[in-house]
Amino acid sequence: MSALAPITAPTAARIALVGNPNAGKTTLFNALTGLRAKTANFPGTTVEHQVGRARAGALELEVIDLPGLYDLGGTGLDERVTREALLGEGAHRTRPDLAVVVLDATNLPRTLCLASAVLELGVPTIVALNRMDRARNAGIAIDVAALRRELGVEVVPIAARSGEGLPELRAALARALGASEAPAPTACGGCRGCGHAQRFDWAEAIAERVARTPAELGQGSDRLDRVLTHPLSGLLFFALVMTGLFYSIFAWAEAPMAWVEDGVATLQGALAPILAGWAADATWLARAAIFSGTALLALVSLQLADAWSARTRRLVAAAAGLVCAALPSGDLAAVAIEGVLGGVGSVLVFLPQICLLFFLLSLLEDSGYLARAAFVMDRYLSRVGLPGKAFVPMLSAHACAIPAILSARVIENRRDRLATIFVLPLLTCSARLPVYAMIAALLFPADPLQAALLFTGAYALGLLAALLTAFLLRLGVLPGRTEPLLIELPAYKLPSLKNAGLIVLERAKQFLGKAGGVILLLSLGLWAATTYPRLDLATAPAEGRAALVDLEARAAAASDEGVRAELEAQRAAVESRLQVAGSLAGRVGGAIQPLFAPLGFDTEMTVGVLASFAAREVLVSTLAILYGAGEDAAEDALSLRETLDRQVRPDGRPVFDLPTALALLVFFVLAMQCLPTQVVTRRETGTVVWAVGQWVWMTALAWSAGAATHLLVTALIAG
Repeated sequence: MSALAPITAPTAARIALVGNPNAGKTTLFNALTGLRAKTANFPGTTVEHQVGRARAGALELEVIDLPGLYDLGGTGLDERVTREALLGEGAHRTRPDLAVVVLDATNLPRTLCLASAVLELGVPTIVALNRMDRARNAGIAIDVAALRRELGVEVVPIAARSGEGLPELRAALARALGASEAPAPTACGGCRGCGHAQRFDWAEAIAERVARTPAELGQGSDRLDRVLTHPLSGLLFFALVMTGLFYSIFAWAEAPMAWVEDGVATLQGALAPILAGWAADATWLARAAIFSGTALLALVSLQLADAWSARTRRLVAAAAGLVCAALPSGDLAAVAIEGVLGGVGSVLVFLPQICLLFFLLSLLEDSGYLARAAFVMDRYLSRVGLPGKAFVPMLSAHACAIPAILSARVIENRRDRLATIFVLPLLTCSARLPVYAMIAALLFPADPLQAALLFTGAYALGLLAALLTAFLLRLGVLPGRTEPLLIELPAYKLPSLKNAGLIVLERAKQFLGKAGGVILLLSLGLWAATTYPRLDLATAPAEGRAALVDLEARAAAASDEGVRAELEAQRAAVESRLQVAGSLAGRVGGAIQPLFAPLGFDTEMTVGVLASFAAREVLVSTLAILYGAGEDAAEDALSLRETLDRQVRPDGRPVFDLPTALALLVFFVLAMQCLPTQVVTRRETGTVVWAVGQWVWMTALAWSAGAATHLLVTALIAG
């Protein structure tokens, strides 16, 4: 992601939020800025930060949420870019007008260490003493005036989650920024140039003078930690939590998914007669030019991703869809119905599940539990040769492998970093979720528990494959010792629903941006590849023609409306498959299909695998187009699951039987079906060798595991 230009006026005051991880810094940022925020990288780095707008009295503020860290004296990338940002050095042209150091009132000694490092820089500073509500509830009494004297800066007690003290903080910001020059610190505790140990001694001494803490504080958390961080009980609890999370996704997202699905079907049904009634008077040359221009427009929006904002890219993608919908009837009208709405709509139906997943994960993180999970998993990471710092990129990879690979730069050791980058794409990312959800809906349409177990198994398989791959890498290609994990276990607390909602909105925008760009472009191209050359029944296989005649005769003779509708749907499906088989995509897929025959894949699934190399989630829209491109498909209200469920092979067996569905799941858990990830791997490793090796290993592993799954499940069913 490119550096983000300031989003406020040039005269806006710049304030930087600095604080430890889990000190409530991001909660304060969200409270100050609300939804008016963007994610960016610091210039020349991959360290992300948030930039947002806020007001303090009459002043317009640009608020920068710097990375959470414990000290400014380290050699890590986070420490370096934060120090440069505060001092206006390096790629940062100007330093912020004011630094806001966020302290945790429930753990003053820890957070005061970073405060001393910031104060030592001489940057104009205000201290936001956060979580005062929790400190009071825990019986911690803090003399704010005494702390103000010790630090020599303004100290404002707040509770960012509830909004307590925020008006006072805004007023303090306005006073400091309204002065001719913001006041610099007048004290830094006599710890200038100290090491971390001396800073902690200084911080403990100040905390003892300004705060009174009950002796029994933290005993309850310690007892709970003994269970949640135990090698056995901690791992079992983590497995139960993840299974419950996936069960909730299926049980709670069913109704919203149905709403989206019905909305897409209704829109298709409403547009079909309108577009069908328009005169088809465009020449083939004009049609080809308009179609190519539309596809090119979407492609340009993707190529300029670094220069254009996400909103601009989505507008361009939406404009491409509108151009398609405004075209005459026939082929070009079908672009809007089958290509745009059919392709993109089939992916949007899984948006509720993705939003719910990130909502629940954010609640777990905010509660303090995920840090315990990291501690538990570190035992297993170190045994396979992954560094402790790899857990954070691995956790990020469950959203997307690309930022996870970029975040691996915090791992200083090159061998550790290469091993981490190599295995990150094996972990389940959000792009795989629509595929998992589609397969789970096919196998367990009415059983959320079994669907949740399938999801858990997919996540576990990806994790086990990553650990096995790391072990093999460190055993041969990348030998050496790994660095241990140093992590703070934050206090347990009730998670913030507001923060979780903000995270969900951000993830939803990212998903919709991809659906409006990448999936739209590929859906248009795939529609053309599956539509041309047009089906000629005279040259179609005799078996297919006979099936069409038989179904048409049976439908005409049927007296029951339901039976007639089902037979007509079967006829449309057969005609659709004949069209695909004779199209450009079908011919390419048919040539490659024998390679995937051991996995049970037919031609359509093979085409889906090829098309989804650019983006995994494209498989869903690809199958929706390949299996539902009949003439009546636009008005067919059957869901994607029902459409796929009724597909049969020439011998009458279901296409998506249990062995094939599980083989498809295993393949997509392990396969490298993401071209952008390959590009990032090449850039971060500095050589194409690691990117090619990553693709070869993951593809071979996915094919082998998928074929073994199909063979084993088939044998179990037969036996």
